[in-house]
Amino acid sequence: MKVTGSTLAGSSLALMGFSPATALAEVRQYKLAATTVTRQTCTYCSVGCGILMYSLGDGAKNAKRSVIHVEGDPDHPVNRGTLCPKGASLLDIINSPNRLLHPEVRESGSSEWKRISWDEANTRIAQLLKEDRDANFVEKTDDGLTVNRWTTTGMLAASASSNEAGYITHKIARSLGLLAFDNQARV
Repeated sequence: MKVTGSTLAGSSLALMGFSPATALAEVRQYKLAATTVTRQTCTYCSVGCGILMYSLGDGAKNAKRSVIHVEGDPDHPVNRGTLCPKGASLLDIINSPNRLLHPEVRESGSSEWKRISWDEANTRIAQLLKEDRDANFVEKTDDGLTVNRWTTTGMLAASASSNEAGYITHKIARSLGLLAFDNQARV
């Protein structure tokens, strides 16, 4: 009964002009052909895997770029094209409506977050760091030993940067006198 039904359906489709050979011979467009490829580093952990992000949009004034595909970078020496489940889900995070796109600040005593510009955020961070360093920098101990240290502020460096970027970050933190410095990658 099943064989007869499928034979009847197949012959009916052939009589209506449907031919599997013609349908299979069609050249399909590669979905990433019109995209722009950007090399990035995965943001999740201290491994620093390389990723390729494919985006649509030509950069015109009214055209917004949108990332449509993320995959591992086969030329990257760390992951050689592979991604863990978290790295493979980056597309969902990029396109999430809950993704934070602008800096925000919550003033002390307030329960509301307020959006600020990047310039305001950088200025605020620099100002607060300078005030704290000026107030708490220790040049010499009580017995006259030169120490040049700043112990009231700490720094946690980015884990997805290269060894070279980690080294430079370490040098900058130490030049400020910071003692509390860490990096997830343990550079």
